[in-house]
This record gives sequence, structure tokens and C-alpha cells, in this order.
Amino acid sequence: MATPDTNPRPEAGEPEEFPSSPVPKTGRERLRVLTSRRRTKPGRLWFFIGVALVLLVGGFFLWRYFASYESTDDAQVDVHLYPVSGRILGYVIKVNVNDNQYVEKGTVLVEIDPRDYQVAVDKARADLANAEATAHSLNITVPITSVNTSSQLRSAASDVENASAGIIGAEQQLAAAHAQVEQAEANDVKAQDDLKRYKRLVEKQNVSEQTYDQALAAAKASTATVAASHANEAAAQQAVRQARERLIQAEASHRAAQTGPQQVASTHARALAALADVQQKRAALEQAELNLQYTKVVAPVSGEVTKSVVVGLNVQPGQQMLTVVPLDEVWITANFKETQLKRMKPGQRADLTVDSSGRTYKAHVDSIAGATGPLFSVLPPENATGNYVKIVQRVPVKIVLDPGENRDRQLRPGMSVEPKVHLQ
Repeated sequence: MATPDTNPRPEAGEPEEFPSSPVPKTGRERLRVLTSRRRTKPGRLWFFIGVALVLLVGGFFLWRYFASYESTDDAQVDVHLYPVSGRILGYVIKVNVNDNQYVEKGTVLVEIDPRDYQVAVDKARADLANAEATAHSLNITVPITSVNTSSQLRSAASDVENASAGIIGAEQQLAAAHAQVEQAEANDVKAQDDLKRYKRLVEKQNVSEQTYDQALAAAKASTATVAASHANEAAAQQAVRQARERLIQAEASHRAAQTGPQQVASTHARALAALADVQQKRAALEQAELNLQYTKVVAPVSGEVTKSVVVGLNVQPGQQMLTVVPLDEVWITANFKETQLKRMKPGQRADLTVDSSGRTYKAHVDSIAGATGPLFSVLPPENATGNYVKIVQRVPVKIVLDPGENRDRQLRPGMSVEPKVHLQ
């Protein structure tokens, strides 16, 4: 007879509870199996709860980590390139550097033939010496002219006074001569009348012929005296005219002497012009000396050189001959999205990973550009159009290396960099 199954299997569709568990034979064993089954379900639940907590904590810290920095792959190494050009016209006689050679600031890179400019310096120096001599001579002439004109002015004034006094004296002599003429004429009239009377008396023999002869002699003498008086008067008139002419000459000389201050001023102005000419010649000499110095083209900064000049080239003023790349002054231009700049500010530290070497550099944010990158382009975007599509813009951020990070000068302008800016 078959033994009845004390633990029947579940019907189809019902979940089988521990199908692989052996059927307990006694009641004690059955109780122990049920107790172990009850303990198994809560342990599995706590396991899943623990896994969920671990995932939540890990996700939180992972979120905190990714939110603590901003990075971009749109970044490159930048630097100011220094073009070196000639400042004068000349023939290149020597190039002292090779391509990609590192030079220090002030190193002579190119030499231009200096002979023409040395001649110009010598000529400018001679012109300056001539101008200085002329200015020195005029400066000596100024006080001499001043003294001479003062003396001439005083002498001319004295001559005018003397000429005026001479006119007065000559006029007085003329008046005296005229009075003598009048007196001589009166005496002559009396002598002629006496002669006529004595002539009638002689004819009547009332007087002697001797008396008549005396009267005749007296009449002739008075006539001669009249003539002499007229001559003296004429001489006095001539003396007056000469005195007046001397006054006119003295007055003209006085007027000429009165222009002495103007002559002094003119001489002083010529002296000032000579000094200005000296300054002009000195400036020309300095320019010639500068041009002579420009025959040696020196490096404006320290860096590596890229040249485009060779010996024998005739260079023009402003013609670029070399380019100096100052590798000690490089920085990073990182174009971050505008949505990444919410917590970014100058001074935050950054890590730079260089694609060429995989090396990481320490740096910090220096500044953020005042406008987005497209606005600096030749053709900036015009958003006031009908086909506008909103695009997340990028803003250039300047990142500067910490001191000593680029001692080996391995960072070269144009290299791609991935910066990571720590926001906290």
C-alpha cells in the first residue's frame, strides 16, 4: 500500500515555495525549516536597501565631483607674436640667427650695411659744428651792436644840438654882416654926396684940389667898403645854409641812430635763429645716429626666432624680417560655453592637459573676455534676421600658467589643450 504524500506539490500556476528543499521527516525539522525561511526574506531586503544607499551616496559624490569643475576641449595655447621689421632702407650684410633658435632680448639678429649711415652721421656732426660757430658769433655780436647803437644815438643827438647852435651863430653873423652892409652903403652915399659937392667947389675954386682928391679917395673907399660888406653878408648867408644842411644831416643821423634798438632786436633775432638752427642740426645728428643704430636689428623679447631674411636682401622700412615667439609668455585661451560660466571667475585654479604630451600643468583663470568669440570676427553675426536660430555661444577665457610650470618651454602656441577649471 502506497504511503500518502504529506507535502503535496502546488498545482499548476501556483508558485513553488523552495522546490529544491528536501521534505522534513519530523515535526521538529519542519519547524526549523520554516523558521529559516522566514529569516531569509528580511536579509535579502536589507541587502537591496544597502545597495541602493551605496548607489545614492556614490551618485551624490559623483555629482559633486562633476559639478566642481568645468572643462572644454576647445582650447589652445596662445602668445603675442613679435614681428621684427627694419626701420631703415639698407642692404643686409649679416644674419646672426637660424630658424627656431632661442635668443635673449637685445640679441643682434640682423646687420645692415652701416657705411652710408656713418657718412650721414659725420655730415650731420659737421653741420652742427658750423651752426654752433655761427650762433656763438651772433651771440657775441648782440652786445657789441647794443653798445654801438647806444653810442651812435648819443653822438647823433649831440650833433643835432651842435648843428642847431651853429645855425643860430651863423644867423647872428648874417645879421651883423647885413648891418655892416647898411652902414657901408650909408657911408658910401655920404661920400658920394661929398664928392659931388667938392667937385662943384673945385670948379668954382672955392676949395683946393687936394681937398677934392681926399673926398674922391673917401668915396672910392666907401664904395669898396660897401662891396666888402656885401661879400661878408653873402658869406654869412652861405654859412647859414651850411649850418642848416649840417642840421639836416645831424637830424638824419639821429633818426638813423634811433633805429638802433631795432637793429639790436634784429641781431638778437638772428642769434635766436642761429640757436634754433643749432637745435635743428643737433636733431638731425641724433636722427642720423639713430639710423646708424638701426643698422643692427635686435630682438625685442626673448624667444624662438622664425626668419624670412637672408644676406644680400635690400630691406625697406617696415619690411618684416623675423618673428620672435616668446615661449615664456604663453597662455591658454579656452572657449567655454556661456552656460559654463555661471560660477567661473578670475583666480580659480585650473589643470591643463596637453594633447601632444599628455602632461598636466597647473594654472589659474586670469580673466574672462568682454564679449563672445564671434563678435571679434571679421563678419560678426547679425541676430536681427528672420532666420534666427539660438546657438549656445562660447566666451574666451584667458588661463595663465603658474610660475615655473613651463620652464622647459614645451608649450608652443597653437597646441590643443583641455583645461579643467575648479569652481570651488
